Amino acid sequence: MDLDQTFRAAAAAISAAETLVITAGAGMGVDSGLPDFRGDDGFWNAYPPYRRLGLSFIDAANPDHFERDPAFGWGFYGHRTNLYRATVPHPGFALLLEWTRRCNDFFVVTSNVDGQFQKAGFPEEKIVEVHGSIHHLQCTTPCSMKLWPNDESIPVNEETMRARAIPRCRHCGAIARPNILMFGDGAWIARRSEAQQQRYRDFLAACRGTKTVVIEMGAGTAIPTIRAASERLGTSHQATVIRINPREPRIDPPHLSLPCGAVEGLNGIKRALAEL
Repeated sequence: MDLDQTFRAAAAAISAAETLVITAGAGMGVDSGLPDFRGDDGFWNAYPPYRRLGLSFIDAANPDHFERDPAFGWGFYGHRTNLYRATVPHPGFALLLEWTRRCNDFFVVTSNVDGQFQKAGFPEEKIVEVHGSIHHLQCTTPCSMKLWPNDESIPVNEETMRARAIPRCRHCGAIARPNILMFGDGAWIARRSEAQQQRYRDFLAACRGTKTVVIEMGAGTAIPTIRAASERLGTSHQATVIRINPREPRIDPPHLSLPCGAVEGLNGIKRALAEL
């Protein structure tokens, strides 16, 4: 199947869908101008100071920094907080939101911590953030299971990637950290994501037996959480999976593979929908 044929097949599937599941990995944000952390070079291009320090994304995204050197830990996460607050979701988000209105029900499953789906207008109760969210904080200790909104101002020296202000726990005054599942993380408070997961399980139980389509974007194989979630739905719910990925688009038939970025892929489907 050539690309135009695949766009038409994807459009036909979406047009007939009763249930839509949107799954998204890190590549979803590239068209919004967010950095691509693929491989050390991708990470270092986004954050040159870490190249000089010889630190990878895994090294930087380590919860130990908040205990050993919180200004360094918050340098990385403070910069990302500021970046995500300033980022405008690309037009593909609006297309997806429009398509959800064609269906009886929908859900979003994302490994991204950036809050872009909420910013684009998707309802909070229809989103699973499997790795948490940078827009919520928790205690590093933790002193309790409580979470609170990240409304902190976190200026960062971009030459040293060190924060000039350190958020503190609202309850005990210890160092606060983002409510994100980091590498080697034993202190992440998962209660918010677990509540989201329960709503998602309820949704899946209710939509079993309906015509289900999964639109997956920007989900790679390095951390295959999202790809696996999409493929499970292909089996458990006989869903049609539309995989949009410029580098790793492969998926076995009868599922559909679009070797392009999120906006290009979604716009191609939009054009095909208009011709139905």
